[in-house]
Amino acid sequence: MTENIHELNKQLLQPLRAALYDFDEGAVRSAIAETFAPDALVQLCHPFETLSGPDALFESVLKPLASAIPDLERRDTIVMAGGTPEGHNWVGCCGYYTGSFEKSWLDIPATGHQVSMRFHEFYRIEQGRVVEMQALWDIPEVMMQAGAWPMVPSLGREWHVPGPATQDGLSIDSGDRARAARSQKLVHDMCDALGNYATGGVEGMQLDKYWHPRCSWYGPSGIGTGRGIQGFRNWHQIPFLNGLPDRVGDAGAGHIFADGDYVGFTAWPGMYMSVSGDGWLGIAPAGQKITMRSLDFWRCENGMIRENWVLVDLLHVYAQLGVDVFARMREFNKARR
Repeated sequence: MTENIHELNKQLLQPLRAALYDFDEGAVRSAIAETFAPDALVQLCHPFETLSGPDALFESVLKPLASAIPDLERRDTIVMAGGTPEGHNWVGCCGYYTGSFEKSWLDIPATGHQVSMRFHEFYRIEQGRVVEMQALWDIPEVMMQAGAWPMVPSLGREWHVPGPATQDGLSIDSGDRARAARSQKLVHDMCDALGNYATGGVEGMQLDKYWHPRCSWYGPSGIGTGRGIQGFRNWHQIPFLNGLPDRVGDAGAGHIFADGDYVGFTAWPGMYMSVSGDGWLGIAPAGQKITMRSLDFWRCENGMIRENWVLVDLLHVYAQLGVDVFARMREFNKARR
């Protein structure tokens, strides 16, 4: 059984994923009860934060979303599983929720049109039950589709972020652990090299060594997508390093695991920094100390990173800086009928 544990863990989540594909209240309730341990730690993005348990995942989050989007449909593009160096087993799911946006949700005005919202959801599993969930939903993406985003425009490209170019995110062979180990080492080494910026600058990070010339960095709404190393640097890395030059990762908080060509990373939070330099996301620099939740998926190809899906809890970043994005949105849209 040990060698198949990751396939079993992916299968464990299949009933929940199926119930969310054809959203049915009874089926979703039942799947949550069967999948989660009663005392599971459930952590979602701002404004939901840490929930009181699995029941709250339905009552406080999924049920209101389904009320706003009556034909709610979940579409997974990546489902991967693996073990961390610390011995924990995780399943990572990447995709988007979609449907017709018929009623306002979180005060985001409804559009009457189909809407999409990316998700990155990570589940830690012990003895056949989910004991921890860390999940980011791209709520700013919904605000943008509703014409209600009240913050600065994105530097990168805003669009409907695609699934893997190879279209194999739902058919990963979890039995090839040697391949997974190679993928994990590549991403781990790349992340370590990013830390060389403090002493060696951009050259010290050796981006060309790890990133494919035609790589795509799919950032969260509010930052956007960058194509190629130069696109990644222009639309994310340069503004990020200029505004948050002292950012440091918490190695003990992160969980990295791999499955075939795919690598997942989750942390709650994973980075610590202060806003200085040129500021970031339109926030003036005043030395404010913040943490950051960033959940990632990478796809490796022939020893290089070809695609990277990234979600950052930007609403939580703004909240730490004293900016209530939802309040600004309500002011921004109060004249709408």
